[in-house]
Amino acid sequence: ALRCLQSIPSTRAHNQNTSVMESQNHVDDLSTKKTTILTKLSNGPVMTGSRKRPSEGNCDKEKEQCIALFDQWSETDQVEFVEHLISHMCHYQHGHINSYLKPMLQRDFITALPAQGLDHIAENILSFLDAQSLCSAELVCKEWQRVISEGMLWKKLIERMVRTDPLWKGLSERHQWEKYLFKNRTTEVPPNSYYHSLYPKIIQDIETIEANWRCGRHNLQRIQCRSENSKGVYCLQYDDDKIISGLRDNSIKIWDKQSLECLKILTGHTGSVLCLQYDERVIVTGSSDSTVRVWDVTSGEVLNTLIHHNEAVLHLRFCNGLMVTCSKDRSIAVWDMASPTDISLRRVLVGHRAAVNVVDFDDKYIVSASGDRTIKVSGYWFFILMWGGASYQLWDIECGACLRVLEGHEELVRCIRFDNKRIVSGAYDGKIKVWDLQAALDPRAPASTLCLRTLVEHSGRVFRLQFDEFQIISSSHDDTILIWDFLNVSTNGQSEGRSPSRTYTYISR
Repeated sequence: ALRCLQSIPSTRAHNQNTSVMESQNHVDDLSTKKTTILTKLSNGPVMTGSRKRPSEGNCDKEKEQCIALFDQWSETDQVEFVEHLISHMCHYQHGHINSYLKPMLQRDFITALPAQGLDHIAENILSFLDAQSLCSAELVCKEWQRVISEGMLWKKLIERMVRTDPLWKGLSERHQWEKYLFKNRTTEVPPNSYYHSLYPKIIQDIETIEANWRCGRHNLQRIQCRSENSKGVYCLQYDDDKIISGLRDNSIKIWDKQSLECLKILTGHTGSVLCLQYDERVIVTGSSDSTVRVWDVTSGEVLNTLIHHNEAVLHLRFCNGLMVTCSKDRSIAVWDMASPTDISLRRVLVGHRAAVNVVDFDDKYIVSASGDRTIKVSGYWFFILMWGGASYQLWDIECGACLRVLEGHEELVRCIRFDNKRIVSGAYDGKIKVWDLQAALDPRAPASTLCLRTLVEHSGRVFRLQFDEFQIISSSHDDTILIWDFLNVSTNGQSEGRSPSRTYTYISR
C-alpha cells in the first residue's frame, strides 16, 4: 500500500496525505490481527474440526450391539466392513492391529495336518529338510518329533543321498547298510533312531576318505602280472568284481578284484594290447597288430575281428550301438554295433597330422587328441583335457581358452582321468599325481597348491589308470597293477594288507 501511495503524483498533496493516513490505519489493523493469531498459537493448537467425544459408560453396551449386528452378516460383508473401518483409523492404530494379527496368522501346520488325517503331507513337507534342519525340527515339539520318527525321515534322507551321490552309494554298498534302505515298513527295517545315529557315522567316513586323499594315506595292493616275454600293462578297466588288463605280451588277463588271482587269460592278438573297454556282454580290445577284437566277457571266446586300420589301434570307445577307434595311421573309424557279431564301418575321419592317441564321443560329437598337439572336434566339444610333454592343460568348453596349465611331471603325461573333485594323472616318470580340480579352476590359487599328492610306487612308466571315490587302479611298464585304496586304510597309515571294512549292523531288541 505504501508503494502504491509513493507512485501517486505529488501534485495532489491533500489526497496524498489522506491516502497515507488511511493506509497507515490499514497496516495497524493487520498488525493487531497478526498479534492475536500468534497469541492463540502460543496458547495451543488450533482445532480445525470437532474433538472426538471421550469414552463413556455406555461404550461397552454399544460394542455389544455392534458385535451382535456384525455376527449376523456374511463373511464377505464382515470383511468389507472391517476394511472400511480400518481405513478410518490412524497409523498408530494400524500398528496395534498389526501386532495383534501377527500371532493369529501363525499356524503350526505340521501339528495341524495329522489332526486332519493328513500325516503323509506333513511327512512330505519335512522330507525336504537337510540333516541340520531335520535335527532342529525334532526339537520343536513332541508332535514334530513324532511325525519325523513315524515318517522315517532320516531313512528317507539317507536314501536320497544314496540315489544322488556316488560316494554315498559306494559307501552303502561297501559298508553293507544298503540292505536297510529302499524297503517298505516291515519288522526287518530298523526304527528311525537307527538311521538318525547312522547319518553322522556316514559323514565321518566321508570326511575320513577326503582326508586320506589329501594326505595320501592309502592301502596298497600289488598284482604281479608275470609276463613271460615282453613286460608291461598298457590298459585296464575294473568294477567291484574284476579287473581286466591288456598286456604287452599280446594277452588279456582277467583278475579277481578281491583275491587278486588271475581268473582267465585271453589270447589271439599278435601284437601288444593297447586299449580295451568292456560291458556286461563283451570285451573290445585294440592292438598294435592293427586289429580290433570282440570277446565274450563270460567265456572268453573271440566273437569278431575287425580289420581296417593300417597301424596300431591306440584307443577305442563304444556305447549304445556305436564304436569309435583311433590309430597310429592318423585316422578315426566310426563303427555301427548292431550286435557283437554284426559290426560295420560307418565312416572314416581323417585330419590329424600325427597318430591319434585318444578319442571320446557322446550321442552326436567326437573329440580326438593327437601327437600333433591338437584337439579336433567333429561337431561340438565338451570338457576335455589335453596333454603334451610333462604338462597338460585345462580348457574352457565355451570359448576354447586355456584355464590352467598343470606342471609337475618330469616326463610325458600318458594318462589322465578326472571327476568333479580331482584330476589324477600318470606319466612316464612312474609317478601318479592327484590334483585339486576346483583349485585349478580358480585363477587366484597358487600353482603350488594344485597338486594334492604324488604317489610313487611304480618302477616303470605309468600307462593307464582309472579311479573312483575310493581308489586308484594303475598299470605300468613294470608289469604290475597297483590298487591304491583310500577307504580301507590301516590306523598307522601303512599299506600292509587290507583292513576290514566297517559295517553297521542293526540288532533288533
